[in-house]
Amino acid sequence: MKQVRIPAAFIRGGTSNAIVFHKKDLPNDRAQWDGIFLAAIGSPDPNGRQLNGMGGGISSLSKICIVGPSTHPDADIDYTFAQCAVRDASVDYAGNCGNMSSAMGPFAVDEGLLTIEGDEALVRIHNTNTQKIIHARFPVDEGMAAVDGVLALPGVSGTGAPVSMEFVEPGGAGTGSLLPTGNVVDILDVEGMGSIEASLVDAANPGIFVAAEALGIVGNEMPADLDADRDLMARLQRIREAAAEAMGLKFSPALPMIGFVAPPIAAKLLSGESVSEDDGDLVGRMVSMGNIHRALPLTGTLCMTVAGRIEGTVVHRAARVPANPGGALRIVQPSGVIHCAAEVTHQDGVWYAAKAGVMRTQRRLFDGFVYIPASSVAA
Repeated sequence: MKQVRIPAAFIRGGTSNAIVFHKKDLPNDRAQWDGIFLAAIGSPDPNGRQLNGMGGGISSLSKICIVGPSTHPDADIDYTFAQCAVRDASVDYAGNCGNMSSAMGPFAVDEGLLTIEGDEALVRIHNTNTQKIIHARFPVDEGMAAVDGVLALPGVSGTGAPVSMEFVEPGGAGTGSLLPTGNVVDILDVEGMGSIEASLVDAANPGIFVAAEALGIVGNEMPADLDADRDLMARLQRIREAAAEAMGLKFSPALPMIGFVAPPIAAKLLSGESVSEDDGDLVGRMVSMGNIHRALPLTGTLCMTVAGRIEGTVVHRAARVPANPGGALRIVQPSGVIHCAAEVTHQDGVWYAAKAGVMRTQRRLFDGFVYIPASSVAA
């Protein structure tokens, strides 16, 4: 069969890349979406390279975004995120991608979905995966989202115009509750491991956090070395399964996320540079679709930061928490140090996250049409 073409853009948002579609250009029957997305991105690929599509062989480069008119009274646009597996024919809609969220406001402005007056835009984004609202503020140049700027993003070469991201009331994005079990720490009974201490927190996306020490590691190891430790990765997966059950979540390839943390220590970065113990407040690693993320997933970073503000969590105990309640937490991850802030309070015996914020950059890399085999869109 011949190929068909669908209008699309290829955009970097934070430390991720994604194909971005207008919802109007996709079939009304969402049952057809998975086949289109997998063909466009190049999955499934048992070789793990996605050479027959636009993917890059790792989870942060195997993403799809869909933008359309808002269905929420407090938002300007709707945004749906789809995470495509690399080796499997699987598309996951369970959670959001924070990094690609940073590109959705600029995409809407550049596509004429919104009219902006002045030199700064505020776009209110309704993420349909989590039913949460995100505010994106960014500079505008002659009616288009600015790209040039001085913000350097760990894991991304060069600098760019800042996109200020504020996740409004991020708690309960997947489970409906900031602390799904009601506890700041849970003792999980994990197959083959016995009891292990973990904090189960749901902010921006559901996350599980354990101490690196409890896994028998330091916490600052490089991603490739951690990926190669099959026993460690298998244990993390079993912890994830036990935690999903405790959180009342349907287990999926992407969610809940799992990460481990350690107190501030010196660490080597993927760039070959090093950071000292004084450069960060916390060391963190997270798993994404079966691999250690080279740069922390942004929703995982937000969740980790919120957890760091909740007294008694595994993250809070490991972190050098800033004295300023709204101050940024400096998290050392494989690509560098990320600064993330969260406003978290304890009200009437309940923890509440009002907002969490971080700065990103974004850039449209190209646009036009993505070509896929016609069989991928056959009814």
